[in-house]
Amino acid sequence: MQTTKNTILITGGSTGIGLAMAETFVKAGNEVLICGRRESKLLEAKRKVPQLHTRICDIANKSEREELYRWTTSEFPHINMLFNNAGIQKEIDFLTGAPGLYDDESEIETNLAASIHLSALFIPYFLQQKKECAVVNITSGLAFVPLKIVPVYCATKAGLHSFTMSLRSQLAKTNVHVFEIAPPIVKTELHREAKARKQSQRGIPASTVAKAALKALKNNQYETIVGQAKVLKGASRIAPGFFHHLLNKVAAGQ
Repeated sequence: MQTTKNTILITGGSTGIGLAMAETFVKAGNEVLICGRRESKLLEAKRKVPQLHTRICDIANKSEREELYRWTTSEFPHINMLFNNAGIQKEIDFLTGAPGLYDDESEIETNLAASIHLSALFIPYFLQQKKECAVVNITSGLAFVPLKIVPVYCATKAGLHSFTMSLRSQLAKTNVHVFEIAPPIVKTELHREAKARKQSQRGIPASTVAKAALKALKNNQYETIVGQAKVLKGASRIAPGFFHHLLNKVAAGQ
């Protein structure tokens, strides 16, 4: 695909992987829109990358997703790429009744439902464009081998991986290309709890994922597994039970 002169919407683009991708694609010569829930973070992103267009949006909310679509297609009619990047991660313990499952932020709505809904909104619009378009879904190495302390997060990423494969098959003969970028642990704000924050200290820079995404689009590499996530993808094919047990022991510091 052409990686310049595109108009790109990146959800969750004010921090972490989203901001790194926004900066990378702006430098490559693209027009980039980002959305996020926190105005303060959007303003920080704008100060860092002045070329960005920003929009406050809680993508966990269906009506706000629809308004985001209307605003984007109205203000930026040449939009041709959607990056489903926004994600949250919580430690959920089902032994204690899964407190926090639906409190404050919903992993299911943010990580999975929003990506599916936004794809449903934008794809018909993309199909009318007279140029190549793309849907880029950011999943995770944990889509292949789950981590028990974040079970819902892993389930949403596994679901998004499956959705991406099906969507790619449906759109194979169209002008809309479907990409998946699956990073390992990345140094971002994604991790909400202390254990996860300790893991994130071992993560790779968000810029590494952004560069991998740019390369994937340039080379039409539809599934890109970044860094150590390749180990998890391979493990899921060889001995998923053993590697699931091993991963959880390592995460627990055993």
